Amino acid sequence: MIVYLNPFTGLAGDMLLGALLDAGASLDAVRQAVAETGLTGWRLDAERVRTGALTATRVRIEVADDAAERPAARLITMAARTGLTVAESALTAIAEVEGALHGVPPAEVHLHELGGHDTLIDIVGCAAALRDLRVTRLHSAPLPLGGGTVHTRHGVLPVPAPATLALLKGARVRGGEAGEAVTPTGAALLHAMRTVYGPAPEMTLRATGYGAGGRELPDRPNVTVAMLGEPVAMLGEPVAMLGEPVAGESTQIVLSTNLDDVTGEVLGHVIERALAAGAADAWVTPAVMKKGRPAHVLHVLTSLELADDLQTLVFAETGSLGLRRGVVEKVALPRHVETVRLHGRDVRMKHGPWGVKPEYDDLAALARATGRPLRELTREAFDAL
Repeated sequence: MIVYLNPFTGLAGDMLLGALLDAGASLDAVRQAVAETGLTGWRLDAERVRTGALTATRVRIEVADDAAERPAARLITMAARTGLTVAESALTAIAEVEGALHGVPPAEVHLHELGGHDTLIDIVGCAAALRDLRVTRLHSAPLPLGGGTVHTRHGVLPVPAPATLALLKGARVRGGEAGEAVTPTGAALLHAMRTVYGPAPEMTLRATGYGAGGRELPDRPNVTVAMLGEPVAMLGEPVAMLGEPVAGESTQIVLSTNLDDVTGEVLGHVIERALAAGAADAWVTPAVMKKGRPAHVLHVLTSLELADDLQTLVFAETGSLGLRRGVVEKVALPRHVETVRLHGRDVRMKHGPWGVKPEYDDLAALARATGRPLRELTREAFDAL
């Protein structure tokens, strides 16, 4: 499933949690996840409230312990007990940016305003709600930055807070009115989900949730909007229908550039470098450009977090003056590897839902070592299963 966020007046952890609950996430599942952290002395409820002209869900957290300071490492350890990697990643990101800002290792960071019950409940709660809704991708419209100042344990700081800005690196943002529009917990959750920013992706809309903030605004509802939908494949069908069972879905970026002045040796070199740098795949297709010029199109498939680095690599190695970036949905089917023994060496056999094939690198190495034809070794590998 996909969630597209419209941070109409901003985004905080409790607003995101309220929007996800409003879109259909189970409050019991969220409470269970928070309980698994070992946190005590808290109560979590959700209520329908009126904000401006809209009705939305507002999260209510009551705590017996109002301490706002804890070591970041302690919160990370508590989140890890739930198995929610999004929560653990979000808290780790907070520790890393706070450590960088204050010049201490992340493991030694002591959180002040972010060390209370609310931070852990909001982050673990959102991660649990995303899991309950089976969300694999998060998209968002540009975020309002807000402005002005805020009083903290470190004195008066500008808004957005330095930690929030650090967590929003790579995000699309816009100007906003005075006040804190995006909180560090909200920014950390977007960071952990590797959020893609821009217009709403094509999807089949299933539900819409409105999460209310704590402030009342005089001229508008104070809400974050979450739209829940199923990803749509190129043929117009939900991705989950294109061959079951689906083992995983992920957002990937395709970098593409047309090249008419690069040799085949350079293209092969770029593919090798891109794969070594972490690209999921890289390939070249022939093309005919304007004026009938023969050319090649270089494609690099990558995760969002590596896209900028691989883009720089493509520019540096090819001399291209531009490329295209496209967001695609990668669907990975379940697979497992079995090893067979041929001529004293192991050959990996990759099994998928629709067939099995030997690992080329293993067969090629065996062919070089034995002098036997690759086709013959391929047949032997299948016979050995």
